Amino acid sequence: MQQPPLFVANCFIYWKNCFETYVKSEDIDLWYIIAHGNYKPTIKDKDGKDIVIPYEKIDENHKKMISKNDEAKMVLYNALPKKEYERIFMCDTAQNIWDSLITTHQGNKQVKDNKIDLFVQKYEEFSITDDETIDCAFSRFNTIITSLKALDESFSSRNHVRKFLRALPSKWRPKVTAIEESKDLSKLSLDELVGNLKVYEVVLEKDLESAKNKKEKYKSLALKARQVLSDEDGSSSDSNDEEYAMVVKDFKKFFRRRGKFVRQPYDDKKNF
Repeated sequence: MQQPPLFVANCFIYWKNCFETYVKSEDIDLWYIIAHGNYKPTIKDKDGKDIVIPYEKIDENHKKMISKNDEAKMVLYNALPKKEYERIFMCDTAQNIWDSLITTHQGNKQVKDNKIDLFVQKYEEFSITDDETIDCAFSRFNTIITSLKALDESFSSRNHVRKFLRALPSKWRPKVTAIEESKDLSKLSLDELVGNLKVYEVVLEKDLESAKNKKEKYKSLALKARQVLSDEDGSSSDSNDEEYAMVVKDFKKFFRRRGKFVRQPYDDKKNF
């Protein structure tokens, strides 16, 4: 068996899930011993009750299974740092070690319930800001739902897609509406939703960049127009930029409406 995932106290839920998956993938019997207690070969007595078979009477197959009791302890020892080992070395079974780790780092039932309440609150209040990327938002959201699932195996995931959609800011409304009208949200996975949103995110970024460029260009043209309006010589007559001329024209109309436009000589007016 390879080295198990090393214990991480400040990411206990993550380590716990990784360790469980690792042991199950290597030897499912070991995981059963860790979760449910030592293997004890038994037989039925004349009254139908289970009694433990004396060691001297068990066969080789039973002996191999008994050896897994210590193997289960060893896989836990190999995953723990010295400081953590010193705290649990008095535990006589793998199950006792496992339960001790959970109680210490995940808490008893009351602590566990408090943590569940905290994550449920975070789930209910989850929202996505205007400047947050889909990847960042999904990372935060995924941490909440995986933590809830680790603390409470009965936690349902059926509403995650709808919850994530409703947490999006207003600029996403057209896309949210399109998804709700075209997709069956009860069958849409969260990963599929995020992939779809990331495509639309690229479109939003391009639109934002285009709008920014247009705004900067308009500011530049507006500055030129202001300079023309203050120039008594009407120097704009040499410009062949149609868009530039239109901006100047708009500014003239604006000032004329406010009674601030100074009438230009006839020859200059023809240039506009």
